[in-house]
Amino acid sequence: MTTEEPKWLSADEMRAWRALHAVIVVLPVALDAQLQRDAQISHLEYYALAGLSERPDRTLRLSDLAILTGAELSRISHLVVRLEKRGLVLRRPDPDDARYTNAVLTEKGWETVRSAAPAHVAAVRKLIFDGLGGPGLEQLQNAADRIVAALSVTDLPLAPTIRKAINPSS
Repeated sequence: MTTEEPKWLSADEMRAWRALHAVIVVLPVALDAQLQRDAQISHLEYYALAGLSERPDRTLRLSDLAILTGAELSRISHLVVRLEKRGLVLRRPDPDDARYTNAVLTEKGWETVRSAAPAHVAAVRKLIFDGLGGPGLEQLQNAADRIVAALSVTDLPLAPTIRKAINPSS
């Protein structure tokens, strides 16, 4: 067994990593607080409802919704039960394979995500995009694309579906 010295991060890499880590940790908390305050829903609830709203039939298998939201299937199952009790989604057997369950966005769920979206988009714009400008936006997109590409070739269980979850039309 060889004991090679790790390739430590340079000072610039460490600053970039710490900044990215802060984004990973703090941004979801800030978005969750905004959604709780303005729409009385969590960031995960919003993201699940928004994901359903973007589908032509407003329907998605729970397993695909889990991938889209980055949550464990059991967490999404519990979330969908809570959303169903509030009248925001329905659970239905998948007509193509009854072993699966679909989440279906209701009209009340559609209205909830529609009414929450303007303030949420304003928060995303303020927290992320307003300070970037055109070149910064392009740099962020390029950097994120490269990170997603690196993640998609890992042996993580979700790796093969990362790109599809981010860009459903691909």
